[in-house]
Amino acid sequence: MSVIESIIDIPVKYTSEIFGQFDFNIKKIEKTLHVTIISRNSELKIIGGENNVIRAKSVIETLADRAKKGEEINEQLVNYALSLAFDDKADSLSELDECICRTINGKPVKPKTHGQKRYIELIKNHMITFGLGPAGTGKTYLAMAMAITAFKNNEVSRIILTRPAIEAGENLGFLPGDLQSKVDPYLRPLYDALYQIMGAESFLHNSEKGLIEVAPLAYMRGRTLDNAFIILDEAQNTTPAQMKMFLTRIGFGSKVIVTGDLTQKDLKDNVVSGLETAIKVLSKVDDIAFINLTNEDVVRHPLVQKIVMAYEEYENRVNTRKNFKDTERKFNSTRRRI
Repeated sequence: MSVIESIIDIPVKYTSEIFGQFDFNIKKIEKTLHVTIISRNSELKIIGGENNVIRAKSVIETLADRAKKGEEINEQLVNYALSLAFDDKADSLSELDECICRTINGKPVKPKTHGQKRYIELIKNHMITFGLGPAGTGKTYLAMAMAITAFKNNEVSRIILTRPAIEAGENLGFLPGDLQSKVDPYLRPLYDALYQIMGAESFLHNSEKGLIEVAPLAYMRGRTLDNAFIILDEAQNTTPAQMKMFLTRIGFGSKVIVTGDLTQKDLKDNVVSGLETAIKVLSKVDDIAFINLTNEDVVRHPLVQKIVMAYEEYENRVNTRKNFKDTERKFNSTRRRI
């Protein structure tokens, strides 16, 4: 394989962002793509095999473009640009410029992966969207951003956020206070996202007027929810009856997002997940969309992505062994009958 050189110009004011602390980003690009990168003022010389040099150049130019647009160049972005580079699609990151809204601090909220972009498109074009995937893929946060945007644009008259109050291995029943005080810990992630995007003052003002409601799923029974943006979070912890109850509450002019991760069920072993049932029952119903986000869409600390991948590999090994043992048991049973 022939070795080539390529030189690109990067404005000096963006160099430190692209290189990262202690040149972490550039070293990662060098190691991943097996190239050598030499910096001279605003010039970067890339040396290596032809395909790898082309990919490295594409990644660096993509990072420079993101830096010029004011985006933080973090490890997650570098990792995603590198993963796209192997399919020669690093420059496709420029397609992720759509800003959904801004946080209370002015930070833009927008998709950071193509999976997230597809998720937002499905929400826009369907009445009900199921967002499935592991922790950190932005399922709830992006849903919240879409709900707040629709509310501010007067597309809906209220926002309703709900979760099943299922304990994740802990028992909170002994906590003091009224019923709301007991269920608030389950709903805290929803409050956190609301405060970050909308601001505590605006949330409390709209909450007092009944325009924004955060409540456990049990509170939805017997209601009809018209002209509302409704988010059901942690849907893997619903029963089939609860899921059916929730979906049949939807009225005219409403939009619904259901989010969940089937690998993190807190239901008892003998209880079927309502999310799992809904996927089977509703997969061919018009105006209902499903999207499976993956570990490539994880936008938290890169270690979270590694944890998700490690658990997926472990669960695949366990399932493979289980299937092998089941097959072996059936074979031995058949042989004994013969």
